[in-house]
Amino acid sequence: MAHNAGYITILGYPNAGKSTLMNALIGENLSGITPKAQTTRHRILGILNAEDYQMVFSDTPGILTPKYKLHQAMVSAISASIADADIILLVTEPGQKFTHEDILRKITAAKIPVIVLVNKIDTIDQVKLEREVEQWAKLLPEAEILPVSALHKFNLELLLNRLIKLLPEHPAFYEKDELTDRNERFFVSEMIREKILINYSQEVPYSVEVAIDSFKVEDSLLRIRAVIYVSRESQKGIILGHQGKAIKKLGTEARKAIEEFLGRHIFLELHVKVSKDWREDELQLKRFGYSLGEDHE
Repeated sequence: MAHNAGYITILGYPNAGKSTLMNALIGENLSGITPKAQTTRHRILGILNAEDYQMVFSDTPGILTPKYKLHQAMVSAISASIADADIILLVTEPGQKFTHEDILRKITAAKIPVIVLVNKIDTIDQVKLEREVEQWAKLLPEAEILPVSALHKFNLELLLNRLIKLLPEHPAFYEKDELTDRNERFFVSEMIREKILINYSQEVPYSVEVAIDSFKVEDSLLRIRAVIYVSRESQKGIILGHQGKAIKKLGTEARKAIEEFLGRHIFLELHVKVSKDWREDELQLKRFGYSLGEDHE
């Protein structure tokens, strides 16, 4: 029996619904979802397996104009994902103007199948939807355009069937029981960061990175020690809160989410450290797992 497999890159602006789409397609909550931008900072692979195919979805950071070296690393992840792709899914939402012409050029230059997904169609009427389709037909004439609702799973079965037909013939890239290329430590750190995005406001969540210092089983209990890095001393105070109440609430919410994800009881220890301007520090960024390779042309 022939076997098809390929890398499917998911692109789009922050909050367009990329992570919701990938989670819905593979049936697992691998990518974080919050109403705030930069929920996804790293490229995350989600793997959908069947007997005769394997789809390797690549959920990328939201397209942005870089302000820090952190953002440059995120843009580099987007470019690398386009370069590696066999199929591109460009996720958009109604009323969103696409201003990054460099990304459109890279998509066109890749010369691979492209599907523009007009997401969140449950929020607009037929007339507005037709305008969206017309707009994208002009921007990417070679692309297919498919209206979807990732949240309500509308047209996702149609999308999957189309992807199966577009997949190249190839052996599986990963073992058939794998769901992602990331380990448990990565998802634990992302869950903590996701709770920070939800619980704190303004600039603070975007100045935070989470590193797992310790991850070990002791007396049948998984003990996790995580360090929350912030850019300034004032931000440390905000994360801790008055008499430590804010970080206690954060720890409780994060622990419950991690226990549900791992299916076991954990002891979560949170610490806060100041790493001045870590978003501009290449050594720190590499330590946090960001690649600062050259942008792919």
